[in-house]
Amino acid sequence: MIVVAGEALIDLVPQGTGALAALTPALGGGPYNTAVALGRLGSPAAFCSRVSYDAFGEALLDGLRRAGVDVTAVQRGPEPTTLAVATLDAAGSAAYSFYVEGTADRLFTAPAALPAGTRAVSFGTCSLVLEPGASAYEELMRQASAQGVFTALDPNIRPGLIADADAYRARFKSWLPSVTLLKLSEEDARWLGGTPQEWLAAGPAAVVITHGGDGLTAYTADGAVHAVPGERVEVVDTIGAGDTVNAALLHGLAARDALSPEALSALGAQGWTPLLRFAARAAAVTCSRAGAEPPYAHELEGSSD
Repeated sequence: MIVVAGEALIDLVPQGTGALAALTPALGGGPYNTAVALGRLGSPAAFCSRVSYDAFGEALLDGLRRAGVDVTAVQRGPEPTTLAVATLDAAGSAAYSFYVEGTADRLFTAPAALPAGTRAVSFGTCSLVLEPGASAYEELMRQASAQGVFTALDPNIRPGLIADADAYRARFKSWLPSVTLLKLSEEDARWLGGTPQEWLAAGPAAVVITHGGDGLTAYTADGAVHAVPGERVEVVDTIGAGDTVNAALLHGLAARDALSPEALSALGAQGWTPLLRFAARAAAVTCSRAGAEPPYAHELEGSSD
């Protein structure tokens, strides 16, 4: 079981470029997208969050169930669902504004235990910024790591939600001893500061950086660097691409029985190269359609996972 912990929200997806483009609601949130992608790829997955009882919340849970994701660890509340409004530039790249005050996912509390059979837990995005839920997710991350569970982190920086950038950067560094796999975009890396080598020295066994259409690079604690180019595709938008990479990496690592620091270090080029190519292919499929619509396993047949 791979558990994904974090927010579920509604993306209001523009049907064109510019601030006044028509908006269509879509199921979203970085962790939510990762969980759906894992389910579609065929990995046993569970979602750990707090979801509203409102109509959007019901739709979010239905989306998880359709993907085969276990929702028994989801907490519920009467507060409204968080909204994220995307704006697309001419290249299809999305910027976001958020409506988060008093929403259900902010009131998440750390569970007493992870679901039975948990092999890995994935964290990231808004859930690690917005209090009081952020501290609860942080507590869960540290507990999972202390229990020897593989932990993955994608900070997925949303600057508009971070009131104190320096405090967040310090907090990010404090998470690294509890992180097995750190995945982040080039943009996130620049905003956070530091280098893959510095982050590896703080705790993670591997760091994966995404370069948009230019591919992915993995850095491992033994000093090795593995890179693959991106898959060329006509981009509709990039919503959910990074979340799909998260899921593809975790799915591929589980298939290789590599959900441990030692196994990550032992993968070598023969393990990392096909894994990164699989992630690049999965992200390309997501970019080829509107909103966060990660691929199903059958759409990636012929790709090495």
